[in-house]
Amino acid sequence: MAPFEDPALARITALDQELVGIARSIKVLSEIAWPAGIAEQFLAGWRAGRPALPEIVTPSVGLGRELEALEHIAGACDAGHPVGDYVRRTALSFATAVRMLRAAGTPDFTRHSVELYGRPTDPVIGTPQSLLDAAEGFIKGTIEFERSCLIPEDDICLLATAVAEQMQQEVSAFFDRHPVRVVLDHKLSAKAAAGASTIRLRSSTCFSPQDVPQLLAHEALVHTLTKINGQAQPRLPSLGLGAPRTTRTQEGLALFAELISVAIDLQRLRRIALRVKAIDLALGGADFIDVFRFFLDAGQTEAESFQSAARVFRGGDVRGGVAFTKDVVYVGGLVEVHTFMRKAIQHGRLELVPWLFAGRLALHDVLTLGPWLQSGWVAPPVYQPRWAQDLPTLTAFLLYSVFVNGVSLGALDLGDFAHDER
Repeated sequence: MAPFEDPALARITALDQELVGIARSIKVLSEIAWPAGIAEQFLAGWRAGRPALPEIVTPSVGLGRELEALEHIAGACDAGHPVGDYVRRTALSFATAVRMLRAAGTPDFTRHSVELYGRPTDPVIGTPQSLLDAAEGFIKGTIEFERSCLIPEDDICLLATAVAEQMQQEVSAFFDRHPVRVVLDHKLSAKAAAGASTIRLRSSTCFSPQDVPQLLAHEALVHTLTKINGQAQPRLPSLGLGAPRTTRTQEGLALFAELISVAIDLQRLRRIALRVKAIDLALGGADFIDVFRFFLDAGQTEAESFQSAARVFRGGDVRGGVAFTKDVVYVGGLVEVHTFMRKAIQHGRLELVPWLFAGRLALHDVLTLGPWLQSGWVAPPVYQPRWAQDLPTLTAFLLYSVFVNGVSLGALDLGDFAHDER
């Protein structure tokens, strides 16, 4: 049956509309954000030689009615219909997020966080390695190149106002049909956060020149872009929500954008890897001060070390053992998205690339919603990053990646290249 003629879709789209109305009130990161002033208090004690664990009041989250409504929607969806199953899984993802928020500060918070985002010991797709193995490999690699490649974070400082102004020019030129503002926010624990109409930058941060192209590729040209495209969907507006289950794909896609745009650098890769290791330490019992010291010893400034440690413990327990595991998605997501694209090219499925940008999707969704994307029932993306629009160049890169992945580095030594030319 042609997608536009499917009578089941009327019921599914009604449930999807209901889901959007409920899920918009569920703000995971906002609910577990630490209040302003905590960093200054902690760092003052640290510098005075009297470090003390931050005093965080565990958020009291209700959302009981929302949880009940989400479970009702999930139960009403036809799991045997690909679009119905998409709505069902999206509703269940938000329901798990609500349970996680309601369990803040307890071991159940971590249990639900792991269900949504994973843990450091999860395997990397297609390899015998774990995310932690990969992270430790990246950390070791960055140490080896530290002297020649890494720039100390104190050496260069671009003010947030200057970065916002530069980004605003680029963003306004790209999103020519949608107004997007770049603003400063003193409450952010991340350097930046992107929505459909606003990109927020942490006002107290010193940015480096490398941060600007990374933020544009990652926040603006993936996160804001997919949010706008999802909200523009006429029949499936939940594609504009950003359900927690899509986080790994969305962060992986955003990191791949940095990679393909040649925006990522060693400092950025190191930060991502350090977060995975820090989560593993926290889950193993390290407290906030231990994790703060870990980041400090890894070369981050005191201010950045606090923010990095806060990312790990928001919603958790600063005494250790209970942590927010979201930051493990970056390493796994990057490998999954890159591998997905290489397999798409290997199978001659070029159309999968633009479909990735139709909204806040997981890789699973791109495949299962394929017939509805193909027919236009799920609308094509309004915007795509320039690198995704340039399919000949992207295809050449991915085709080469598919081939060179078969070259065994373990079977070679640098000395093998010393043979005579022929």
